[in-house]
Amino acid sequence: MTVAVLGLGEAGQVFARAFNQAGVHVVGFDPGPATTPDGVRRAATAAEAVVEADFVLSLTTARYAVSAAEECRAALRPGALYLDLNASSPAVKKSVAGVLDGAAQVVDGAVIGSVRAFGATVQVLLSGKASGEAEQQLRRVGTRTEILGAEVGDASRRKLLRSIFMKGLSALVQESLEAAAGAGDEQWVRQQMAEALVGGESTVDRLDSGIRIHARRRSQELADSLDLIQDLEGTWPMTLGARERHLLLARRAEDVSPALEVLRRTPTAALGDGSDRLGFVGADLHPVWDCPQIAGPALTVQTQAGDNFAIHQALACVKPGQILVVSGERGRERALIGDLIAERAKKAGVAGMILDAPVRDAAGIAEVGLPVWAAGISAAGPYKSGPARLGRPVAVGHAVCNPGDIVVADAEGILFLAPEEATAAAEAAEAVLADESARRESIRSTT
Repeated sequence: MTVAVLGLGEAGQVFARAFNQAGVHVVGFDPGPATTPDGVRRAATAAEAVVEADFVLSLTTARYAVSAAEECRAALRPGALYLDLNASSPAVKKSVAGVLDGAAQVVDGAVIGSVRAFGATVQVLLSGKASGEAEQQLRRVGTRTEILGAEVGDASRRKLLRSIFMKGLSALVQESLEAAAGAGDEQWVRQQMAEALVGGESTVDRLDSGIRIHARRRSQELADSLDLIQDLEGTWPMTLGARERHLLLARRAEDVSPALEVLRRTPTAALGDGSDRLGFVGADLHPVWDCPQIAGPALTVQTQAGDNFAIHQALACVKPGQILVVSGERGRERALIGDLIAERAKKAGVAGMILDAPVRDAAGIAEVGLPVWAAGISAAGPYKSGPARLGRPVAVGHAVCNPGDIVVADAEGILFLAPEEATAAAEAAEAVLADESARRESIRSTT
């Protein structure tokens, strides 16, 4: 008996270790530097991992579930049992089943509860014609199972409906603790939560730490939940809010430094061609001077037309390397900054500014050396009355910029990217440039 575990993250390590301790030969695979549990043989590829496997557990994350199945298809043993345990949508589960049709018995598995808390004894929902066989295998390691039906996708659908509650609760707990810590009352608020929740302090800790560790994956799970319920009658502001909270935490933890180095030298046109060509700011915003290309995280600013009170507030809290993205309600009569504000911004470490409004003192801004993109030049100065909004989604030049989005701006355009898309966008753009270079050489060499 051989079990293959694809993906050696937290859950993958738990199941690989449990099957190994149950006396089963286990082969694991992970493309990253994940630790291989003692007693588990590490394979070089997913295909190598499954070639002798009777039972395959796919824990690759939803993003790679289908591609992992595609890689394994030709290597799977006839009749192998393939359990997709990724937290993904019913559509993804059905895509996996479609890829492996005729090559393996596919079962949709949905983990219910915390693997960290329960280990391999966690509850797993199962659906698909071979669910009974999967249940027998999971019993080897004490997993609690419930079979829902013969349709792949049923288990995933049930999990997503539960996620609306569980992830929403985690988001509420984490946000409440952060607010309480900021106000100096965290311990009191924690005590109130612990008294209200079954499990007390340990439940608060699990909800708070779990969202921090798994924010990116859980935000995608909530996106799948929203897709599932979007056609139902009603509105879903709490679910939307919970997803935004998860995304915010994921973006805080995202290390986009390597991608930024590439983005600062990659034309925005190539970035657009390498992705979906969305996220570009309108063509009426231009560099104020012949400034260098910039890339960095956005600090979003919203103000009234012709009023720069919000920019003064932003300069008091901006972090070095950030780019101010200012929505001035498309006002075109009054400048929002001049050389003095540019001087302050430069001193604060601001990497640049994108303003959906005019500027003045353009020559002075150039002398300061602050990269600025704006809607024009106006000698008329701004008011300083407010109101102001910082750190909220803003619309600039018909494009939406969220707090923490990656801004890339050069002489030809301005592009907003979600942080989770930055690395892929940089890689895709480099491929576009390489292809264009090869085509250019081909054109030049044609006689």
